[in-house]
Amino acid sequence: MTLTANDINRKSWLEVNKDSDFPIQNIPFGIFLRPDDVITAGTRIGDYAIDLAALHSLGYFKGIDLDSEIFAQDTLNDFISLGRTTWRKVRNRLSDIFLLSNTSLQNNSADREKVLFDITDVEMQLPVQVGDYTDFYSSKEHATNVGKIFRDPENALLPNWLHIPVGYHGRSSTIIQSGLPVRRPWGQIKEKNVENPVFSPSKMLDYELEMAFVTSDANKRGKSVDVNEAEKHIFGMVLLNDWSARDIQAWEYVPLGPFLGKNFATTISPWIVTLDALQPFKTTSPVQENPKPLPYLQATDSKYSYDIHLEAHIKTERSNFQRITKTNFQYMYWTMAQQLAHHTVNGCEVRSGDLLGSGTISGTTPDSFGSMLELSWRGQRPIPLDNGEIRSFLEDGDELKITGYGQANGIRIGFGECTGKILPANKK
Repeated sequence: MTLTANDINRKSWLEVNKDSDFPIQNIPFGIFLRPDDVITAGTRIGDYAIDLAALHSLGYFKGIDLDSEIFAQDTLNDFISLGRTTWRKVRNRLSDIFLLSNTSLQNNSADREKVLFDITDVEMQLPVQVGDYTDFYSSKEHATNVGKIFRDPENALLPNWLHIPVGYHGRSSTIIQSGLPVRRPWGQIKEKNVENPVFSPSKMLDYELEMAFVTSDANKRGKSVDVNEAEKHIFGMVLLNDWSARDIQAWEYVPLGPFLGKNFATTISPWIVTLDALQPFKTTSPVQENPKPLPYLQATDSKYSYDIHLEAHIKTERSNFQRITKTNFQYMYWTMAQQLAHHTVNGCEVRSGDLLGSGTISGTTPDSFGSMLELSWRGQRPIPLDNGEIRSFLEDGDELKITGYGQANGIRIGFGECTGKILPANKK
């Protein structure tokens, strides 16, 4: 099916700022609460939130096989379950409806009033009910940095890292939408040269700049997803901040890996940008020759990476936002296709709305490191801020913002913002 929605020459009759993340070529999907407290599935063009349930009830999706209540829900899970052909039909139709030359809705003021909302008048929700959440560890630069900090600098990568996309299962119950605050967690912490741990709020609270992809019903239990077919089962992507308590994590992670140091909060951006919208930014995947992956991880297409610019910004109680990380999704050593293929190779069932995180995304230079653990080298090199403050890790009152976008042929496709503010730990 032709992706007419990706046509770079398309213009919308809705006003779109030239620097907007949401031109007519984007057409992301999300869930929002309208001013009248009605919840609906929606999309966004410029600074307009568009009610898909209202569009559907008014007949604008005529000819597409959709249940009458498919968009009148508080999650996108059922829509995602319909599969890629339906996603494409709906996205193409939305692009047609808001095309400058199409007057069907443009000249119908009564319908426009039911469909269009100012983005500041709606309240974004989690776009999917996340049944399962997996976080990978797929940036070679990040894994190398962590290995140098915590283990042997001469053997930073563990023996399995270059052979498999390493990951762990997280908690879906603490995945939250952008804008919600994050409470500093309590946990066991063991200081250096001290025999026993103490129970304390984390003193080494960190962010992790990541992206994540949302799956469809990819496979049945006992079946696996072929690496060359994997992207057919990926609905789209979001920005992700996997907040991390490094001191809690350091004490608990041996031998079974991350637990309480990771599962207290994971923030995602509210709009899912479809993989179709991101096609212009596909780029050559990292070379994997030494060693070469096992056959089930070898894709015939060399372009499974995406050129997506990513930034992290910090705001303190005494400062405005300041950029502290500038990196790119294309640094990922293991691709999304390989992650999904590996995740299912043992027959693990992946369902609609499951969330698979990339792991922290770091580049090759210090300003491209995707966490404060790396930026401050576990506190040994505090980060200077523009107002004279320094940070080794996040302090109460700090706010962290992640942004991301791809740009090609004069078109910018972005994700909006993924933000969260640190609140003090609860009293015990």
